[in-house]
Amino acid sequence: MGLSEFKMYIDLWRWTEVELDKLILEASLIENSGERIKFLSDFFIGLGYKESTLIGDDSAAEVFVVNLSGVDCFTFVDYIEAMRLSGSLDGFLKNLRQTRYRNSIISYENRKHFLTDWAEYEPATVSDVTEQIGGDKVKGILKTINLKEDRMPLLAGVRSHQRKISYIPAENINGTVIGKLKTGDYAGIYSAMPGLDVSHVGIIIKDGNRVSLRHASSDRRFRKVVDQDFQTYISGKPGLIVLRPIG
Repeated sequence: MGLSEFKMYIDLWRWTEVELDKLILEASLIENSGERIKFLSDFFIGLGYKESTLIGDDSAAEVFVVNLSGVDCFTFVDYIEAMRLSGSLDGFLKNLRQTRYRNSIISYENRKHFLTDWAEYEPATVSDVTEQIGGDKVKGILKTINLKEDRMPLLAGVRSHQRKISYIPAENINGTVIGKLKTGDYAGIYSAMPGLDVSHVGIIIKDGNRVSLRHASSDRRFRKVVDQDFQTYISGKPGLIVLRPIG
């Protein structure tokens, strides 16, 4: 089924369709995936934080939303990953559908609500490199995704399933670990909460000796897409999950 079969909501923010098509084409010429992600996400710095922009739940029909005028942490990386895979605006819409939904089926049930869904379902465009980066500092836990401690779902209408989650505890994130991170890596902040894999997500950006987390921050000091020192940000958090773009 094509996109015309579904309700759509599109807000391209500061771009016209022609301008965004040109930007995505320009990005596609950057051979390195990480640098392509940095190039694209540069244009989002300063964009306001806005939660609940997606439309649909267990009782309301899903709408295919492209809202570039405001993002939360997950829709920010959602749009960047889809743009990273594309060479045109039409390609972006196609890849956003694949990035956001299992089997590209536009429905709330099939939405990839959890970051590790990106590496779990085919065709995966990222790989989980947490164990590769963390080595013997990695911890593993078997979680039932979407199931709270009281056995109720976090998200009604979405099935629960077991998944092994590997993460690097924050106290184990040293210079060696940070040295293995690459620009364009998707950094998920591990959540110890039952049923949840990560509580937040952003993009690793390296510039010389500086390593930043580029993310849509809900912090009242920012409420926008910002770069923050990664080591400072991760300190005191439960841990880190790293997904790396393929190709």
